[in-house]
Amino acid sequence: MTLRHERPERHTINIRKGDQVKIIAGRDAGKTGRVLSINAKNNTVVVEHAFIIKRHTRPNPGKNIKGGIVEKEGSINVSNVMVVCPSCGKQTRLGHNVLPDGTKVRACRHCNTTLEK
Repeated sequence: MTLRHERPERHTINIRKGDQVKIIAGRDAGKTGRVLSINAKNNTVVVEHAFIIKRHTRPNPGKNIKGGIVEKEGSINVSNVMVVCPSCGKQTRLGHNVLPDGTKVRACRHCNTTLEK
């Protein structure tokens, strides 16, 4: 039983903005793209050229917005995407390595190279 004042358990998201990811589940499974934004509260990410939704917008001359049907990217749950390693090119889970100077960096589980630039 959860009480009203308790917050739901939140996990950290290892995926960052600008990462190359592959969609592993859903209607766009198999597509790859770059992460455009992350919503940690809803546990979702927006991936470039994936999960395209159509939004019907009204024209607003004050804001210089044309009306019509606008196609834009929708959000996908973080559990449905995997990071693609830039060095080996495989989709991978992320591990962590501690560098000699004490900083913790994300690493590929396949080839053990760091994902940080």
